Amino acid sequence: MCSTILWTQKGQPVIVGRNMDWTEQMGTKLYVFPRGAQREGLTDSNSLKWTSKYGSIGAVIWDCATADGLNEAGLSVRLLYLAEAEYGTREEDLPGLSISEWVQYYLDCFATVDEVVAATRSMQVRPVEIVHRGDSVDSPMHMCVSDASGDSAIIEILHGKPVIHHGAQYRVMTNSPVYDEQLVLMKQYQGLGGKKTLPGSAEAEDRFARGAYYLTTLPEQPASYQEAVAGVLSVMRNMATPLGYVDPVQPNVSPTQWQSVSDLTNKRYYFEFARLPNVVWIDMDKLDLSEGAPVLMFDLAEDLEAAGEVSGKFKPADSVAFQQAGTVVTWKAAA
Repeated sequence: MCSTILWTQKGQPVIVGRNMDWTEQMGTKLYVFPRGAQREGLTDSNSLKWTSKYGSIGAVIWDCATADGLNEAGLSVRLLYLAEAEYGTREEDLPGLSISEWVQYYLDCFATVDEVVAATRSMQVRPVEIVHRGDSVDSPMHMCVSDASGDSAIIEILHGKPVIHHGAQYRVMTNSPVYDEQLVLMKQYQGLGGKKTLPGSAEAEDRFARGAYYLTTLPEQPASYQEAVAGVLSVMRNMATPLGYVDPVQPNVSPTQWQSVSDLTNKRYYFEFARLPNVVWIDMDKLDLSEGAPVLMFDLAEDLEAAGEVSGKFKPADSVAFQQAGTVVTWKAAA
């Protein structure tokens, strides 16, 4: 499931976009998390512990996991599906972190990709169980992290160890195969080093190639700030999968459920459901992220007429009950 891109141009804000693709709706809600929250990694032993240094806004799926978000330092974190992910056996000497909090841990604690990369090597992510069409899997995911300088990292967990591609050149990510192979496959296509025409299917490697190519076509100097944001969203829409298109075997070939765009320079977070024509956004400067401020939540699915800047629509809420590592996600889509 999912696609993500990073767009940087001199004199323009650093902007990332992502699609969330899945076979069904995920009950996604937007949460505001203030500074000062005390959390622990939800593993059975040697669980990672931290206090949030930065406030953030996050897209929470299944009421138990942050899948996407932006913090007040301009760090963007996106979690995507990777069938090849393999978490290995538990290494008790490393602090453990449930994958349900992987995004939130980075948003809470770090301002730069350099900081994220260093932290990733000193802890161990542990999966939760996801049931997809009757089959249970160890939440196979990988991570894309970007910061306000334009730096980027792709983080995969293969054979129990993090594999990290770190550098501003890593601007596109989808799903399978693993990232090293995606970079090779991309070079087959016109405009990316090869002779083949640009592919149009919903397969992850085809979405990867389209994202990489269409990033190169965006105007270097958009006519306005709005056009810069819309340009990134236009690439994400080109990488999206239409509603109703479901591969019965591959959950990473699924309809796009929602899209987000994060402006890492101006700290603005844009969001839309694929089933709705309206886009909402949040100016983080309008949020109270101070220690002691309440957790806030906004559910676009319950406010179908919402559009534009919606920071005033967030209401106090209980904090998210993140999923314990090793347990089964039981959230069910509404009929």
